[in-house]
Amino acid sequence: MLAVVEIAGQQFEVEQNKKLVVPLLEGNPGDTVEFDNILLAKEGNDIKIGLPSIKGKVTAKILDHGKGDRVLVFHKKRRKGHRKLNGHRTKFTSIEITNIAI
Repeated sequence: MLAVVEIAGQQFEVEQNKKLVVPLLEGNPGDTVEFDNILLAKEGNDIKIGLPSIKGKVTAKILDHGKGDRVLVFHKKRRKGHRKLNGHRTKFTSIEITNIAI
């Protein structure tokens, strides 16, 4: 079974036992989380499209939390002597899909 689920404002294609990296979620490693905003589901040749969503839920297990690669943002205005350097590391959560129930 394949499903498209909205997680933290982004759409992800999920399958059973698939591991994903998603934006930071609340919870500790080992906890389970449920997502009920299913936008599309496919099983074999049967496709269900949500208007706006399908009833059901996707269950996942939180594996760990982490930070992404460093991103540097540099601003400069020529001939003005203005230079500014900002950076950030986006936080993420690794999850594993355990069950898809439609």
